[in-house]
Amino acid sequence: MPTLVIFIVLSFAFYVFYKMKYVRSNRPAERKWLSGKSSIALGLFVGLFGVNQLFLYSTTTTYVISSIFILIGVLSIWAGYKAYKTYLPLAIKEFEQLNGKN
Repeated sequence: MPTLVIFIVLSFAFYVFYKMKYVRSNRPAERKWLSGKSSIALGLFVGLFGVNQLFLYSTTTTYVISSIFILIGVLSIWAGYKAYKTYLPLAIKEFEQLNGKN
């Protein structure tokens, strides 16, 4: 599935992008917000990798390992989304305070 490979590569690229922004940021709420976004991207990477393996091989071992990858990916996406939604208002407030807006 070439489409899955493209999405796998894109999700890994977004993960690296958000981790680089995380390292460069010095504001605490923004760092946690970026960490949530990178967790979503990493979860997509792991989950899509598991789905891709299901299309490539059809053995029992592959099904077990792929289901573990998909489960870990879904849990990472879920935790990242919760962190993203939690820290988004705090990051906005932090940004507004930094720029002098109230």
